Amino acid sequence: MVFLNPGYSDEPFWVAYSRYMQDAAGDLGVELRVLYGQRDNARILDNAHQVLAGKRPDYLIFVNEQFTGPEILRLFEDSEVRLFALHSTLTPEQQALAGGSRERYRHWLGSLVPNDEEAGYLMARALIALADGKPAEMLAFTGIKQTPSATLRVAGLERALAEAPHVRLQQMLYGEWRQQRAYEQAQALLPRYPNLNLVWAANDEMAFGVMQAAEEQGRRLHYAALNNSHRVLQARIERRIEVLASGHFILGGCALVMLYDHSRGLDFAERGGKDQVASLLRLIDDKDAERLLTRLDQDDIGLDFRTFSATHRPQMSRYACSIDSLLR
Repeated sequence: MVFLNPGYSDEPFWVAYSRYMQDAAGDLGVELRVLYGQRDNARILDNAHQVLAGKRPDYLIFVNEQFTGPEILRLFEDSEVRLFALHSTLTPEQQALAGGSRERYRHWLGSLVPNDEEAGYLMARALIALADGKPAEMLAFTGIKQTPSATLRVAGLERALAEAPHVRLQQMLYGEWRQQRAYEQAQALLPRYPNLNLVWAANDEMAFGVMQAAEEQGRRLHYAALNNSHRVLQARIERRIEVLASGHFILGGCALVMLYDHSRGLDFAERGGKDQVASLLRLIDDKDAERLLTRLDQDDIGLDFRTFSATHRPQMSRYACSIDSLLR
């Protein structure tokens, strides 16, 4: 198997994401190669060309980051490599043109994505609750414009705001997932909104950028963020970040389980459909953050991905990848 990782090779989230995929590969006895795209469309597609030109894997796992999915599908259309969309799949607009999985591109087997919209909603609802029903002002920071995960998390935020007319969203900014970018934006914007007290960020890096700017200006704000880095878990324990969603870091490992079963004649489509949403993202309280931090700091986090496999549990009717065992 090959994973076209869209992130930087030193980007904490994507490096950890690949690490847990390698953990799953070890548990399942499969070989996994990871190629980093360095958040560059040309590099991602160049990696795909390299896979096509070399010894071809049985399965290629790709992310529809910056909407590169259709081009990857076209590249492999005449090959026997089976493809799988992970973390973000083709948007409805893209599928209207390219078709869905197992349609025009017959080797595109399916997809596994996290519950991004739900996470965005839960984060926003918990953040809004900190206003205690009083009028409040919010800034929101999302990722790169052409990223389905960012779009879905924002949709969840908007759903929560529609239920809270007492909260005003002053601006939505594209922080590009980066701390420095969000810091620069917040530096300029915070003085414009002296009554602003809520910050919703689609990842942890952007939340820390805003926090840095706010602290320099002597502001105390409430933050909602998403991720599983050591720093954000520590911030949740210390309640510097009061709302945190996490859990999707094992999603790639869950995808390997599904493809492992498929390779053994157990089609994952029969256990939840060809395109699945994993309800991995959840709100993490300070006690959960302590437990998760302890587990994730270990070389072996103690999660056996075989327990999620239909090969090893033939009686299961649906896939149910979960971080429950990490929180006990």
